[in-house]
Amino acid sequence: MAPAFDPVTLEILWSRLIAVADESATTLLRTAFTPIIRESNDFATCLMTVDGEALAECSGGIPAFAGLLARAAQHILRKFPHEVWQEGDCVFTNDPWIATGHLPDVAMIAPIFFRGRLVGFSGTVAHTPDIGGRQGADNRELFEEGVCIPPLHLYRAGDRCEEMLALFLENVRQPDLLLGDLEAQVTANAVCRRRAVAFLEEAGLEDFEALARAIHGMSERAMRTAIASLPDGEYHSEIELDGFPDHPTRICCTVTIEGDAMTVDYAGSSKQNGRATNCTLNYTHAYSIYPLKCVLDPDTRRNEGSYRPIRVTAPEGSVLNAARPAAVNARHLSGHALSCALYQALAEILPDRVLADSGGAPALRAGIVGRSDAGDPFTMILFASAGMGASAHGDGLATTAFPTNSGAGSLEVLEAGAPVLFKRKQLRVDSGGAGKYRGGLGQVCEIENIASQTVYVTIIGEREKHPARGVLGGQPGACASASVGGLGAVSLKSRSPLKPGASVTFHFAGGGGFGDPAERDPAAVATDMRLGLVSEDAARRDYPQVAGGGA
Repeated sequence: MAPAFDPVTLEILWSRLIAVADESATTLLRTAFTPIIRESNDFATCLMTVDGEALAECSGGIPAFAGLLARAAQHILRKFPHEVWQEGDCVFTNDPWIATGHLPDVAMIAPIFFRGRLVGFSGTVAHTPDIGGRQGADNRELFEEGVCIPPLHLYRAGDRCEEMLALFLENVRQPDLLLGDLEAQVTANAVCRRRAVAFLEEAGLEDFEALARAIHGMSERAMRTAIASLPDGEYHSEIELDGFPDHPTRICCTVTIEGDAMTVDYAGSSKQNGRATNCTLNYTHAYSIYPLKCVLDPDTRRNEGSYRPIRVTAPEGSVLNAARPAAVNARHLSGHALSCALYQALAEILPDRVLADSGGAPALRAGIVGRSDAGDPFTMILFASAGMGASAHGDGLATTAFPTNSGAGSLEVLEAGAPVLFKRKQLRVDSGGAGKYRGGLGQVCEIENIASQTVYVTIIGEREKHPARGVLGGQPGACASASVGGLGAVSLKSRSPLKPGASVTFHFAGGGGFGDPAERDPAAVATDMRLGLVSEDAARRDYPQVAGGGA
């Protein structure tokens, strides 16, 4: 008979499972070779059931990645069913249609055996320093973007598959760093496995099945209760994005609420394009579920049960459900904006919970690649953040990532790993959209090439023409832009040479405002002006309550 768990015991056991996933995450952070994982938080770890369902997700990392890990595990189990797994196995893949939507992210799962039985899986996903190919927003096919690995054994019964690994590493620019990060993932999975086994022994359980049913059931009930509290109906929005001059991006979103279930449909969105801003359905699903979890049920821990009441659909062949071999390297330029579409659609019925559009939805990413004066290849990826959208509860946060939560990390670490100098990194005045609550400020970031030879800057960004919109009367934030010394303004989807001594400067977008600017507290306007967040001219223009430059 399956054990029953009283509420106190269930909470204790659930907290311990989260600790297992968090210890795995700490291991990955401490053993990874590259700052993309250590400093910029571009990873996730997850403890899963024997059927590949998310049971406990790490507290840090990229929240949407944990849900993606479970979907990847379920794909992998169709190729490698339960009976073929052995102790010491480790399977990895970066297939965008199986894992997290583009090649630089490597997903890895390993089996957990307890007393001779397969009882679960540990999982990690992490952004690699390089995956070969050409990184950019204007790639035409997946084949340009690097090495695509189907689900393969990195380890088989404890033995590393050296021939396969040698073939893989021969096709990337920084094989030592990549191998170090892969082994960090292997180690994190091993820690998760050991701690999961210790948990079962101490809890007196034979497997995770009964506990998973209890945990998933609680999360599912919480989400269904949250959905059931909303009025039934269909709620629509449309989001316009820059895309490309010959193929702008439109996201059409319809949220249908029926009782305790919700469907999100993106019919009407742009067709997939011949560039790299396409999303796989996995990624579309993840970046729909996560922002909905934030507004519908923010307090219950995330796991498979949280996702069951929400169905996400998008037409095959659209920018949100692209068919192979579409280029997908810059998929976040479409996928991150789903949070904006969802919140705009739900603003009518959830005005006290939604955010205005965030300037970092989509995030602006930039890579500087080349060779140091010693002749060593380097890749530096900038993970700086734009302004977050405002809400009914206050101003948007400045330079804060959403819906991803990757961060810039230490600039000194980036400077130590590449011949660059950060000359300026400061808040961008007047970038937050006006409103009863002001949008979060973006930032200005200037980076100089201190090498004696030309390097190259690849920019993957949005919001050059379409700013983050406000909500319920709030005004849009400032658009994003970039310029390169000697070239002037450059597109946010471009690759440019950066000569020795020249700098590239990024102006990150601001978040949208919330509510009518005329309702903003005059004291808040005065404080913004005193702190230099809003100029006198902008205050006079945007806030009718400001007279003569004062509030």
